[in-house]
Amino acid sequence: MFIRCENLVKIYKLVDDAELMALQGLDVEIAEGEMVGIVGASGSGKSTLMNVLGGLIQPTAGSVIVNGRPLLKLTEPQLDRYRRDEVGFVWQQSTRNLIPWLNALENVEYPMLMAGKSRQQARERATELLTLVDLEERMSHHIEMMSGGEQSRVAIAIALANNPSLLLADEPTGELDTRTAQLIYDLFRQLNRDLNLTTLIVSHDPGIARHVDRVISIRDGKLAGETIRSRPKPNSPDDNDKGDNNSEEEAEERFEELTVLDGTGRLQIPEEMRDEFGLVRRVRLERTDEGVLIKPIDQASSSENQPTKEIDAKQSPTSDKEGGRLRRWLRGDEG
Repeated sequence: MFIRCENLVKIYKLVDDAELMALQGLDVEIAEGEMVGIVGASGSGKSTLMNVLGGLIQPTAGSVIVNGRPLLKLTEPQLDRYRRDEVGFVWQQSTRNLIPWLNALENVEYPMLMAGKSRQQARERATELLTLVDLEERMSHHIEMMSGGEQSRVAIAIALANNPSLLLADEPTGELDTRTAQLIYDLFRQLNRDLNLTTLIVSHDPGIARHVDRVISIRDGKLAGETIRSRPKPNSPDDNDKGDNNSEEEAEERFEELTVLDGTGRLQIPEEMRDEFGLVRRVRLERTDEGVLIKPIDQASSSENQPTKEIDAKQSPTSDKEGGRLRRWLRGDEG
């Protein structure tokens, strides 16, 4: 497994000794060469996970291994090398990716020169990468002369400069129109396929499942579910020769949302299901022929069945007068 996170916890210290738990025992596994989308509401912990995997922040507890490296055990110099050589970052804001006073070629050269490559090596590699992202005719252009999509492609070329094994993209299409976003997703897919590059994309795009192998959903700092896709196989070899009789709808990919059990056997039931079926705090689990059935407990009947505590006036230290008043109050004779 290329990435394995077990019981990952991240707690941020806030003012006045307050704490914010961004990750609450997160378990994630990602195979080498897989292209995965990560989705979740704001504050769910998805960007924190990306920063942990990129070596930018250290988790509070748990275990995280990337390409055989236990990140929590790396020294600061080792983490510097990991960030420089193993991970490529693509950020939503172009200012985090690009240096405005350099042209496209110089922007891609810069991280390689910082890593100690010669000027000639950096120039050859930068030219190769900009050609790979279809910007060979825009190499000498400065950033302000480029469209948003072109800036994104330069950012991807920069991320690939030092031949990383892991590409992390945080909302890379958030500021792009639909058509340009599709081109960027296509480029990620091409790089993933051609370079066997493990790719993680954080996104708010509800349609990201169409562009990746699998979507991981994070809720409240824990793994909540996954969306997987598959394309139905033809019923027989002859199906491929039927032409128009085999409609495009039959060949469309199918998407299935799955709830995920973590390492301790916990699962997150979506809020709308909890509300619909009245799943409040306690539930019943029943074995069936097909699996496990989760049933709500009738809260009203549950409370009625609870034993009530009787008050014995004789055991009370109150006076007889007070005891009589208490008995009348319990019977409802007094307001």
